[in-house]
Amino acid sequence: MADLPHPLAAFIVNEIRRSRGAAGMTQEAFGRGAGFSASHVSAVESETRALTMDFIKGADRAVKNGGLFQRMVAELGAPSWFLPWLDAERTATQLRSFQPTLVPGLLQTESYGRAVIRCNETLSDDEVEKRLAHRIDRQAILTRANAPHLVAVIAEAVLRRAGAEFRDIMAGQIKQLTALAERPNISVHLLPDEVSMHVGLTGPFSLARLPEHKWVGEMENQLGGVVIDRDDEVDTLMSRWEMVRSEALPRRQSIELMKDVVTSWT
Repeated sequence: MADLPHPLAAFIVNEIRRSRGAAGMTQEAFGRGAGFSASHVSAVESETRALTMDFIKGADRAVKNGGLFQRMVAELGAPSWFLPWLDAERTATQLRSFQPTLVPGLLQTESYGRAVIRCNETLSDDEVEKRLAHRIDRQAILTRANAPHLVAVIAEAVLRRAGAEFRDIMAGQIKQLTALAERPNISVHLLPDEVSMHVGLTGPFSLARLPEHKWVGEMENQLGGVVIDRDDEVDTLMSRWEMVRSEALPRRQSIELMKDVVTSWT
């Protein structure tokens, strides 16, 4: 099998190492399950030996994860800039997300996510489904032990952008949002339409607080995106987050407004 390029290989190696540790497996025990020697496992984990698809398949067998690492490789033909954010998202203790145009990916239903991904008409049906599967897999962080606390601010207009052909999908999405907002580790706040001018109009962004208490940010645009880790730039995003959050409705009022949006269609 061909070797995987950086930084995808580094990201996958980190996830394999983390899974091995979570399973309480030594490199020797992991190697037996994967079909490789302990020295081979050590070399891959220290990045002195190339990661190959054969090793990835063996890692899936060793930790019995149903082929997760292979699916990650298939999907993470995702842009390389996004890989550091995925790593931050998976290890975060707190997450913040502002979205003026879409429901955040971590809160999307399958139907809504599929519709969003299909907006890119260059993707085949298989590519759409692969990207959707990865997006849904990412959501597992919200239900794991020691799940991060997610606070999401979504523009009310996002929920009202539902033509007749899309209304059932949006109704299902809103139902999921209201259910998720009842969880102790998830807060969903709507930015009402009446707040016509605010700093968030310049675009969506997310923030993650890492276990070492450092914050990183992420911003996307039409051509890709960027992960922010410089202190001054992160401080700017934190300031803008506070300004946007202060304009949003409280949690309970947001849930009621979400329900009102669906009611208005009947």
